[in-house]
Amino acid sequence: MTEPTLPDGVERREMDGENRLATRGEPVYGEPTAGGWRAWDPRRSKLGGMLELGFDTGLCGGETVLYLGAASGTTVSHVADFAGPTYAVEFAPRPVRDLLDAAEPRDRLFPLLKDARKPQTYAHVVEADVDVIVQDVATRGQATVAVRNAQFLADDGRLLLAIKARSEDVTAAPDEVFSEALDRLRDAYDVLETRRLDRFHEDHLGVVATPK
Repeated sequence: MTEPTLPDGVERREMDGENRLATRGEPVYGEPTAGGWRAWDPRRSKLGGMLELGFDTGLCGGETVLYLGAASGTTVSHVADFAGPTYAVEFAPRPVRDLLDAAEPRDRLFPLLKDARKPQTYAHVVEADVDVIVQDVATRGQATVAVRNAQFLADDGRLLLAIKARSEDVTAAPDEVFSEALDRLRDAYDVLETRRLDRFHEDHLGVVATPK
C-alpha cells in the first residue's frame, strides 16, 4: 500500500509496540499517548480510517474546518490538534457535554449545539469559505446534508465524507445506498475519490469531493 501523505501535525509514532497515526494534544477518549502525542485510532474515526487507507484528503494542516457530526469529540479533537479554526456541529446535548471537555484545552475548537441538516442555524457563526468540510452524521439523507452545507466551502475546498449505509436503509444493499447517495452528492460536488472503509468501519464509504 502507498504510504498516505499526512498533513502537518499528523505523524506516525511508536505506541504500544505499533507505528500509529498520532496528533499532538491532550487525550480525549483513553487513547495511548507518548511524549505529548496521542494515538489516532482509525477504528474509532472515519477520517482516521481514510488517512490510514491513503485517501488523498488534501489536508495539509492549518485549514479552517467545518465538522458535521462531531459527537463527543473523538475525531474532531484530532482535527483541531493540527487544523486552524474548527467548527464542531453536533445536535445531541449529551455528547456535546463531552465535546466541551475536549474543547477546553483546544482554543481552535468551537463546539456548536446545532443540527447539521439546518445550516441556516449556524451560518452566522461559521466563517465563509472554509477549507474543509468533514462529515460523519448518522442520519438519513447524508448526501443532502453535505449539499446543504456546500455553501460554506471555498471554491478550492474539499468535502471529506463518510456515508453510513445502515443509517440510510438497513434493508438495502450498501452498494445501492452508496450509488444513490453519490448521485445526490453530485448536485453540488465533483467526486474525486471513493473507497469502502470496511477494513475499519463496515458498510461505510469514504468520499473526497470538491464543490462545483
